[in-house]
Amino acid sequence: MPIITCQDIVLQFNTEQAPIFDHIQLEIQEGEFVSIIGKSGSGKTTLLQMIGGLLTPTKGEVSVLGQVISEPPDEITYVFQKPVLLEWRNVLENVLMPIELKRKLTQQDCDKALEVLASVGLEDHQKKYPHELSGGMMSRVTLARAFMMEPKILLMDEPFSALDAMTKEQLQLELMKLTRKYRTTTVFITHDITEAAYLADRVILLGGQPANVMQELHVPFIRPRPKEIKFDSSFIEIVKGLHNSIEGLGGHSK
Repeated sequence: MPIITCQDIVLQFNTEQAPIFDHIQLEIQEGEFVSIIGKSGSGKTTLLQMIGGLLTPTKGEVSVLGQVISEPPDEITYVFQKPVLLEWRNVLENVLMPIELKRKLTQQDCDKALEVLASVGLEDHQKKYPHELSGGMMSRVTLARAFMMEPKILLMDEPFSALDAMTKEQLQLELMKLTRKYRTTTVFITHDITEAAYLADRVILLGGQPANVMQELHVPFIRPRPKEIKFDSSFIEIVKGLHNSIEGLGGHSK
């Protein structure tokens, strides 16, 4: 059984406007990494919010682990486009926050937080505060905080879009390692087609008005992947094909 199912999803904010989505069907398997792409305004973030229980469909159902959802389930962790860190808490305290909101912290929690920080290269920065961090370091803290909970499902809304190319590449590698380590099912929104294909088992193209799934592409490379695969001729053909598909919809994605 799929871990996430979108069954005949329709979303219409009011009857005077056309629906945002038209009977979307989507299944995501446990442990799968799915990238969602499409031109601006195609509904990528809206679909992610529905999967996360932040929006309720007008018609149809979203199911997570076989249960129809109407609010954010505990099994889902959401990572937004901009890092959201508490300025008055240092790096370690920010990573521990999700646990602290649920119960009293233990030494085991602190040890695990340090382990997760080490996995994203921040073991020497645990006492720093957000104003002392670069954009890439803040993104790493957000990543560490997300995996602190060992989420079954991770929803990510363009988390690396504001980063420079080198930092983005490093975080892509770290994300692949972490999703494999914790066997996390991941839904990843991006405008970057190369990033979508590089990270994912499957790329979903949204398009149309109202929006629907226009194309599903399986990426035939085992994860995690070396960064050099981006120069492989087969990988380049996949990226070109996705570019052409988006251009065929009259959209643009960088």
